[in-house]
Amino acid sequence: MIANNLFLVNKNIPNGVRLVAVSKTKPIELIKEAYEAGERHFGENKATEMRDKALELPNDIKWHFIGHLQRNKVKYIISSVHLIHSIDSFRLLKEVNKEAAKQHKVVNCLLQFHIAKESSKFGFSLEEITELFKKESFTKLNHINIVGVMGMATFSEDEELVINEFKSLKDIFEVLKSSFYKGKEDFKEISMGMSGDYLLAIEEGATIVRIGSSIFGTRA
Repeated sequence: MIANNLFLVNKNIPNGVRLVAVSKTKPIELIKEAYEAGERHFGENKATEMRDKALELPNDIKWHFIGHLQRNKVKYIISSVHLIHSIDSFRLLKEVNKEAAKQHKVVNCLLQFHIAKESSKFGFSLEEITELFKKESFTKLNHINIVGVMGMATFSEDEELVINEFKSLKDIFEVLKSSFYKGKEDFKEISMGMSGDYLLAIEEGATIVRIGSSIFGTRA
């Protein structure tokens, strides 16, 4: 079933857009099934769960941390994480930098922006990021690499609302690219879109889509 679901999802994803299979809460057996069908990028939202799965599963898996990350849990993911999607505060960024320095590595990160109407969502505003980039303390973070942005649209059947929120994230990306990351080739990622809205996200410029239920069969 999972192999067929992956095939159907991938048919809708154009070249240049990365699928991340959201494997949070899913047992090892189902992840192995997706792995055997060719998937290598998986998304988790609990630090200790990702740590434990990384120890049990093949080491060529690219682990994406996609959930709200608590600072005291950062240490659990640094050794295995491929990309942290959910950097939503400077304090978290500093903690990632500190733990990455301990392991002598540089961790790729996305800045999460609050684009939804829902107050429960996390993320920066463009104004906050603009101020952050002016801080000398930000420029001294040598163990993090900002490679793009992430956002979560409102969970809504109102397509116009969702599209406008995706457009706002793309606009933020373009501002950051032109103002702060011009010439930085690896600043290129826009992570947006889940099972219910990833086709809209792709139309609005997503380079990474995070899909769970369309692959594993339950909403994620």
